[in-house]
Amino acid sequence: MQLLTRVYQRIAALVHELAKFGTIGAIAFVIDYGGSNLLRFGLDLGPLVSKAIPTVLAATFAYLGNRFWTWRDRQQSGLAREYVLFFALNGVGLLISMLVIGFVTYTLGLEDILSYNIALIIGTALGTLFRFWSYKKWVFLESAETKPEYTEAR
Repeated sequence: MQLLTRVYQRIAALVHELAKFGTIGAIAFVIDYGGSNLLRFGLDLGPLVSKAIPTVLAATFAYLGNRFWTWRDRQQSGLAREYVLFFALNGVGLLISMLVIGFVTYTLGLEDILSYNIALIIGTALGTLFRFWSYKKWVFLESAETKPEYTEAR
């Protein structure tokens, strides 16, 4: 019975964490997606520059939201260290997204708004999967109090 209780608690904690991460991510997505479209089709900037600028703004928002809300109970290993690492990992997420956008735009030759937005969504989804995993692993570290105990059931 203790094993089931621990499994339930772990799943409940993960769902709660995913909900917070998703809320911050949804707001960051609006900043990123809206900004990308504004720069690309409103100001007629290139597709990659139009993605890079709003991503930096969205990442700054996401860092603050995740540090001070999603994973506020986790160990704080220094804002400078976390922020630099967070942005490095966001850079990988941005690269994933830009590869999708670049492929659609430059390899497939699709430069219309629908193709750009589909590429944005696919790239963002792939980058988000990487970011959720990497933030938990390297940026917002578990403290001794928040680490789950894994013991064998007897």
